[in-house]
Amino acid sequence: MSPKEQQFTRLVQEQKATIYSVCLMFADERTEVDDLVQDALIHLWEGFDSFEGRSDIKSWVYRVTLNTCISFDRKRKHTDLVSLELADPSMLSGADKGSNAKQYRMLHERIQKLGPFDRAIVLLWLEDMSYEEIGAIVGISVKNVSVRLMRIREQLKNMNNQE
Repeated sequence: MSPKEQQFTRLVQEQKATIYSVCLMFADERTEVDDLVQDALIHLWEGFDSFEGRSDIKSWVYRVTLNTCISFDRKRKHTDLVSLELADPSMLSGADKGSNAKQYRMLHERIQKLGPFDRAIVLLWLEDMSYEEIGAIVGISVKNVSVRLMRIREQLKNMNNQE
């Protein structure tokens, strides 16, 4: 294995949870998650040589993976996908069965109703990223991140009132 391949393999091992969680927020079925992960890995490999280290490697991985997922989401908008089949929520962050799994599913369903850009911002916020990191990844100002998150919270609250 070449040194480049070794570095990339190490990167994937370190960032696999990040890649998977981003893809999970944009897919309806387990097979779509797997396909998105593969597409993201391809894009990461293609861009690996051009990564200059101006940003944190995790931020770069997020950006490439989000762009892959957003492109996928735009392509599928032309089809009617009604059902939402989630991957097992216990695979993420040690979510417990029962009430935690129910809350996770409900949150996931609401987030799925948001636009792709807002979904990306929420995902990064749920990953405990700072507004500065979120802004750097999605390409907006810190102030814009703050405003968008406030509006997203309102949207999610309104979804709660409509149920």
